[in-house]
Amino acid sequence: MDVAYVPWVALGLAALNALLLMWLVFSGPDDETQRASEQLKTELMAAVKGGGEHVAADLRREMNESSRAGRQELTQNLSTFQRALVHQAAEATRTQNAQIDAFGQQLTLLQKSLSDTLSQQLSGLSESNARRMSEVRETLEKQLAQLQATNAVKLDEMRATVDEKLQTTLQARLGESFKQVADRLEQVHKGLGEMQTLAQGVGDLKHLLTNVKTRGIFGEAQLASLLEQVFVADQYAAQVATRPGSKNVVDFAVKLPGKLESGEPLWLPIDAKFPNEDYERLLDAQERADVVGAEAAGKALEARIRFEAKSISEKYVEPPFTTDFAILFLPTEGLYAEVLRRPGLMTALQRDQRVTLAGPTTLLAMLSSLQMGFRTLALEKRSSEVWQVLGAVKNEFGKFGDVLAKVKSQTETVLKTLDNAETRSRAMGRALKKVEALPDTQSQALIPHDRDFDGDPEAG
Repeated sequence: MDVAYVPWVALGLAALNALLLMWLVFSGPDDETQRASEQLKTELMAAVKGGGEHVAADLRREMNESSRAGRQELTQNLSTFQRALVHQAAEATRTQNAQIDAFGQQLTLLQKSLSDTLSQQLSGLSESNARRMSEVRETLEKQLAQLQATNAVKLDEMRATVDEKLQTTLQARLGESFKQVADRLEQVHKGLGEMQTLAQGVGDLKHLLTNVKTRGIFGEAQLASLLEQVFVADQYAAQVATRPGSKNVVDFAVKLPGKLESGEPLWLPIDAKFPNEDYERLLDAQERADVVGAEAAGKALEARIRFEAKSISEKYVEPPFTTDFAILFLPTEGLYAEVLRRPGLMTALQRDQRVTLAGPTTLLAMLSSLQMGFRTLALEKRSSEVWQVLGAVKNEFGKFGDVLAKVKSQTETVLKTLDNAETRSRAMGRALKKVEALPDTQSQALIPHDRDFDGDPEAG
């Protein structure tokens, strides 16, 4: 018997005992008790009919005694059932223990046999797996050995090919790289030489600019270059005394359209100034973040510009021989921008000294504007001459039309004559078809050729 069924057997026996106990309780007394109850009922009915209290008391006493006897009998039956139930439970327990012991012994034997069987199967499986693994290992080792040998051969071939290509490519690249490096080094060497030359030139330029006269020459040269870019030689002049009877000459003066009654041109004075010392001191103070020094240098530069503007106004501006203003040319854009940053300086110079400041770019724009104005005036002056020429051309064009009509008529006559000559030539050709042609030598002897007509290159 299986161990798992033992609790269910015990539970079934307990349920059976409970059902028996409930049957005994609810089934009531046995046949004798039932006959006694029926007799009691009959006597009770008789007593009731008699209506006597004595009979009722006897009846109650007999019912109590009957009930007491029934309870005693029920108690005896219950005790007997309980003893029988305990005996059955003990017997069932002993039977279950015996069955459990037998089942445990069977289970032990089964476990032992199963363990032996599993051990044998596992050992056989292990031996089989070991044999298979050894076979697989031998096969893999052989294949790996073959693969390694094949890979080694291929790797050697690839290494040789790669080495060859790398060697060729490396040599070519190294050659190109060394060539480029050599070229670059040569360019760097040239650049260093040019930088040294430039540094030497800058040093020379700085040395030259420390001289006031040299700075003036530098400014005049730059001003002359700008004038040459815009004007032709007869539109401006250098070192001009713009004031009559004065020995002060301005660097350059532009000839404006229109002349005075004396025949003299109207001049626009342009003078170049280069206050380099004040400007250098200002830049040096700004680089050193010296606020006080920069302010002092800026004021000195402003005072220098005001002095130069006043000098230009007094020396070169003389209307009506000149314009009512002059131009002060500053040869560097940095200097011009620094002067423009001075608040109110430009306006004050234009108002008080009648002098306009100009840098290289500004002066070039002003000169280009003047040149456009000159061209506009020239076109206005030449407009009447252009109209006269157009009128003459119109008359000549009418005559040309008449001549062209005559040429057309004569050409049509010549074409008609040529057509008639061609017709006659074809008629003569048709008439001479039956005449035998002579050889060239005989024909030349009979009819000499005209050299002029044949176009002989030796003629004439």
